[in-house]
Amino acid sequence: MRRTYRLILLISCLAFTLIIRANFFLDSLQNELKNPPNNFSKAKILLSISENCEINDIEFYANQLISLCDTILLKETNQLKIADLNSFKAQAYNSIGFMYKHQGISDKSIDNYFKGLKLAELAKDTLTIADICNNLGSAFLQQEDIENAITFSEKAFKLYAKTNNHEGVGIICNNLGDIYQKQKQFEKSLEYHTRSLSVWSKLDNLYFKAISFNNIGVILNKKGQAEKALANYKNSEEIFNMLKDSSNLAWTYNLIGRVYLENKKIDLAEEYLTNGYNLATKLGLIDLKKYLSQNLFFVYEGQKEYSKALKFYKEYIIINDSLKNESAQKSAIQQMAKYEYEKQKAVDDAEHEKEIAIEQEAKEKQTILTYATAGGLGLVGIFLLVVFNRLKVTRKQKNIIEEQKTEVEKQKTVVELAHTELEEKNKEITDSIQYAKRIQNAILPPNKVVKEYLQESFIYYKPKDIVAGDFYWLESVPRLGENENSKVLFAAADCTGHGVPGAMVSVVCNNGLNRSVREYGLTDPGEILNKTREIVVQEFEKSEEEVKDGMDIALCSLEGNKLQYAGAHNPLWIIRDGELIETKANKQPIGQFDNPEPYTTHTLELQKGDSIYIFSDGYADQFGGEKGKKLKTANFKKLLLSIQKESMEKQKQLIDEAFENWRGNLEQLDDVCVIGVRI
Repeated sequence: MRRTYRLILLISCLAFTLIIRANFFLDSLQNELKNPPNNFSKAKILLSISENCEINDIEFYANQLISLCDTILLKETNQLKIADLNSFKAQAYNSIGFMYKHQGISDKSIDNYFKGLKLAELAKDTLTIADICNNLGSAFLQQEDIENAITFSEKAFKLYAKTNNHEGVGIICNNLGDIYQKQKQFEKSLEYHTRSLSVWSKLDNLYFKAISFNNIGVILNKKGQAEKALANYKNSEEIFNMLKDSSNLAWTYNLIGRVYLENKKIDLAEEYLTNGYNLATKLGLIDLKKYLSQNLFFVYEGQKEYSKALKFYKEYIIINDSLKNESAQKSAIQQMAKYEYEKQKAVDDAEHEKEIAIEQEAKEKQTILTYATAGGLGLVGIFLLVVFNRLKVTRKQKNIIEEQKTEVEKQKTVVELAHTELEEKNKEITDSIQYAKRIQNAILPPNKVVKEYLQESFIYYKPKDIVAGDFYWLESVPRLGENENSKVLFAAADCTGHGVPGAMVSVVCNNGLNRSVREYGLTDPGEILNKTREIVVQEFEKSEEEVKDGMDIALCSLEGNKLQYAGAHNPLWIIRDGELIETKANKQPIGQFDNPEPYTTHTLELQKGDSIYIFSDGYADQFGGEKGKKLKTANFKKLLLSIQKESMEKQKQLIDEAFENWRGNLEQLDDVCVIGVRI
């Protein structure tokens, strides 16, 4: 059991899943748990269950195991059993860390790994120490903490070698190869992948041997040694054919086809990529099918078979969107938002005209009421003057007064009804704007998507009204090959105005950014802003009236430690070692502008610990303080410099508190959007 779970933990770093143990086995263990002979046996059963249960159940059983071990240790005096119990606890914490890793909660994952490591060292359990060090290496690699990833992976490597655990050596060599590949240290990466291949060859493990051939091929191809890369891919192809492993064979076909494509051997590329595409379609390998569709698009584009090229390009776009549900849903809702805002504007105009008409009618009725009351009072005065000598006239006047009174009551009722109707109309308008807010929120990237691509970050978003002209935007752009990192694009944008008009402009500008990336395939920030300006101007030119609305924006592209930035009025700030470095934007908006120039793309190499900030002007322009003056950019800089020791989430809280303290009782002047990212 113990060895099986360790192997599961180890090969999780290779990103594939082993066959889960049969349900009847778990049922058997749970039956044993009901009547264990003693607590020590119960601990062993809990360890087996925690190693074989569903990933979401790991914490439940592992915590039971830890609690039981603590209870036994209070009375246990046998040193061997004490060591075993500490080892059980170490493996339980290792399991919990593994669970949190798969849930993407890296801080809790690493915390539990270290708790397990301390106990494993206390128990002198070398194999468990090696397993946990291996998992820590993978966790730190996921956080791009390369230094710690190498430290723990190499420690695991030495322990596996010391205990002659050949499977562990093979897998950790593969992990180290991946780490050095990520650092672009291809020679070291090749060295470790070659050692991994040697291990699997000695163990006669064909599956892992084929995996190693593919890994070596990837490195050789990156070094420009296409023929050697192909030789390794062909070895892998032969093994997967022998094993009848269609899934991995399809991935290998893609690797081979890609090499042929890069070396202009289009016919061979078409053959392998088509074979891979057919297998991926048959097996339902959507992720692989995305890469194959993209590569086949390049093939047919090179052959000038544009109808086929278009077919596969469309398929690539559809699959890419389907793999990002939030993004696809956001795009659809954005189109709906555009329609709803246009429809809402027509409703608002009509309602405004009705409101004016109601107010005018109320004024006219009030005038009638005033005249009627005055007339009635006049008649009463006449009645008092002639009461003693004109009894008949008095009776007649009395009837007139009663009639006037009835009319006054009618007019009062009409005015009250008009007031009630006006309140209902106001409520309808407010409800419509609240619905528009839900739509606008839907086109903003969800927080879990932001955290997926920008783990150490915050977004401080504070609209002035129900809906806003400010918005934030994020898009992930996959690279051409499956082994390349994604490029993350993110922006803070400030559209003309705020409230409903600003929100309508934000939908047009958001659509321009999405089209520039998704439809035109642009990833360079300057080029994206150029194309977005073109799209926005074209949209507003459709109006019969001249529309000069647009947006200011700061747009970043982050790939590893490489940052590219382009801006329209809004700058980029980077804080490094207590110093604020500013990169200025082009002084022209996204919209109509005399003598427009191309936007400049600035490229910067980031360092670990750098903090990136982009924002709209709403924060610095807020009035407040003792003298009711603007906060200003200089004070905003001082605030950011003063909170650098805090986490990004704490920074967001402090930025909000500072804003509200400065504003005091004054009205918020404009929408506010601030994005912070730490490397």
